[in-house]
Amino acid sequence: MTINCKGKLIDLSSPKVMGILNITPDSFYDGGAHKNEVEVLKHVGQMLNEGATFIDVGAYSSRPNADHVSEADELKRILPIVALILKEFPETLLSIDTFRSEVAKQTIEAGACMVNDISAGMLDKNMMPTIANLNVPYIMMHMRGTPQTMQQQTEYDHLVKDILFYFSERIAAAKALGIVDVIVDPGFGFAKNLEQNFELLNALELFKMIEKPMLVGVSRKSMIYKTLETSAQEALNGTSVLNTVALQKGVSILRVHDVKEAMECITLVKSLSR
Repeated sequence: MTINCKGKLIDLSSPKVMGILNITPDSFYDGGAHKNEVEVLKHVGQMLNEGATFIDVGAYSSRPNADHVSEADELKRILPIVALILKEFPETLLSIDTFRSEVAKQTIEAGACMVNDISAGMLDKNMMPTIANLNVPYIMMHMRGTPQTMQQQTEYDHLVKDILFYFSERIAAAKALGIVDVIVDPGFGFAKNLEQNFELLNALELFKMIEKPMLVGVSRKSMIYKTLETSAQEALNGTSVLNTVALQKGVSILRVHDVKEAMECITLVKSLSR
């Protein structure tokens, strides 16, 4: 199972790590942590040295009830960071965390290689046609509503079945446009309550029937720290536990704040399978 990033085939049959770079002031864990160029390059360099295959850059916080950011402001935040990273680390495989087609277009043209869309094209009708024209891998996540409304939309007839049906529809739409490399993300924490997050994790192996690589992002999320009655800052151990479960259920990409620990999870789970 491979995806094509800027002419380079990435084999996802061996799990990979995607390091998170939030350049937003209000992200739930690291908001405002990377305020200047020095901090950004230091963090990216560390994640690459620790084994990240991809760096996922986001300029719009998608935490519940996050402030809305205009498209102009999102572009103003993200384009200089893409240029900065690729100047210092030209081989970096940059993923762009956006639901806006114009942000996707301009950042891919600036040298990024992949788009990570929390809405699977549902918040911008031009997103999928843009991805098809750009011919880049597309991560589509399950979510209902928007980051501002999603936590009021957690009623499902059957959680896992509903999400599988959602992906079958979105993948068909992508295929009709000629999008080849699709990765699915079940969307932990997005329009799902605490119990639903664990129900989803418990059934994760069922997503193999989609026959697409799967990305999981549980890093330091509230499903961990609320269950443990701690905080996002104290949720690294819990993140490693749930990443291990996800790997055992067939996940191809771990999207994380802490690359070193995620790489250790992959190494140990690989040793089990040997």
